Amino acid sequence: MAVFEHKVKVLRNEEVAPNTFLMELESPSIAFAAKPGQFVMLRVSGGIDPLLRRPFSICNTMNGNILLLYRMVGRGTRIMAETTVGTELWVLGPLGKGFEPPEAREDCLLVGGGMGIAPLVFLARSLEGRSVSFMAGYGTVAEIISPEQLGMQGIEIAVATEDGSAGYHGLVSGLLEKALGKKGKKIVYSCGPAPMLKRVASLCFEKQVDCQVSLETAMACGLGACRGCAFPAAAGSGRSFYHVCQDGPVFSAITIDWENV
Repeated sequence: MAVFEHKVKVLRNEEVAPNTFLMELESPSIAFAAKPGQFVMLRVSGGIDPLLRRPFSICNTMNGNILLLYRMVGRGTRIMAETTVGTELWVLGPLGKGFEPPEAREDCLLVGGGMGIAPLVFLARSLEGRSVSFMAGYGTVAEIISPEQLGMQGIEIAVATEDGSAGYHGLVSGLLEKALGKKGKKIVYSCGPAPMLKRVASLCFEKQVDCQVSLETAMACGLGACRGCAFPAAAGSGRSFYHVCQDGPVFSAITIDWENV
């Protein structure tokens, strides 16, 4: 697998929802090598402060550029939000194991929570011509990001909001439960907060539907050297933990010990 480290130019950095930003980076080598579900490690400033890079799922690729979707939650992402077009940043990628493609005639159910929609956008683009149902969960209507902003022209997203201000009133897992009740062979791809993934995995296990999850966790290196991004492995896997950056970030849901997540 080819991995590149180089300086890239910021082409776009815009707020697409309150405290949520979309950054476009000029990086043909990463864009053409990347597969849905992979990520990059970004140095968020031109210097060495902050010292550690931040991991971001590749949200989409277009015309030799990569898109990163992020929420401003701390010092690092605040620096990112203030980055101007034309700034050059160091990026390392593409990294990690991405999603496995579906089998023939499988209906693809994509389930994202919050920023967890990011890797699913890239996946949806790769599944053009297949039967795809994209479901996204948010807290409230103000957090919703339109498909067009993410480069997903022509792809509809079914929305769930916890406060009922838009779409389905409740958790996005409620939309999934309804979709799993319909006829046809299915596969589920999901990314989001751990409690959401735990519920998604449980629903898929009950229905005996294959499920792949992209795990979100803090990373220091992205290469497996620091051994910091540990996630509990299910009994029978032959190991106690996975390291998300090296073994994932995409896993079969049945290989994760959800009781200890």
